Amino acid sequence: MGRVKFIELDKLKIAYQVKGTGIPVVVLHGWGAEANTFRYVLDRLSETHQIYALDLPGFGLSELPPVAWDASDYAKLLTKFFDLLNIDKAHLIGHSYGGRISIVMGAEQPKMVDKLILVDSAGIIPPRTAKYYFRISFAKVGRLMRKCGSSGKRLADSISNRVGSKDYQQAGPMRATLVKSVNQNLRPLLPKIQASTLLIWGENDTDTPISFGKIMQDEIPNAELVILKDAGHFSFLDQPKQFCQAVETFLA
Repeated sequence: MGRVKFIELDKLKIAYQVKGTGIPVVVLHGWGAEANTFRYVLDRLSETHQIYALDLPGFGLSELPPVAWDASDYAKLLTKFFDLLNIDKAHLIGHSYGGRISIVMGAEQPKMVDKLILVDSAGIIPPRTAKYYFRISFAKVGRLMRKCGSSGKRLADSISNRVGSKDYQQAGPMRATLVKSVNQNLRPLLPKIQASTLLIWGENDTDTPISFGKIMQDEIPNAELVILKDAGHFSFLDQPKQFCQAVETFLA
């Protein structure tokens, strides 16, 4: 990709890259990643489009959000990014958490979104199991233990390491944003998306399973689902050539 640039939005320093010419495409990475995760895809698509790739606040070289955010907060920041860089309308590619933001943009800012590509996207709250409620109960105990001095904090950390997801364990200062985000149900927004939508899923995705993609295919008015063989949650890394072919055909 191109040289990293910085822009200030809502008093936050945001890192982004831009490369190529033509119709703009804005790429939003997933949780725990950064713009460079898409390097192969970005370089290839920049041959035919103008590619903008952001480090979302809290990731890469961008600053942390001042409080816990959800996808709607990120979408508000993205609209300001469009305005400041004079992007009237763009294609959106959102992977995982970036898909959450893209869903909000597609539903609430339809004039800004040309075509929408959701890649192994989050946004669907899965059915709550007994295991889920067990983990929630332990997490609540952990929060109480943190108020009981250093010994309580150590015990709380031990509980978190046992019952928390990998993302939760590694979230650090972004933990509150993660919790707020995973509890945001974006499914009611799906029927409101007006843009032609391509859903790309890895057949072996266990983080956001194919069932999520099929729900989105059914509930987004104009959506097509492509499943990549021998690919997981990062399907664009597992099968980069097939991924780019699907994207190029859709955007052509």
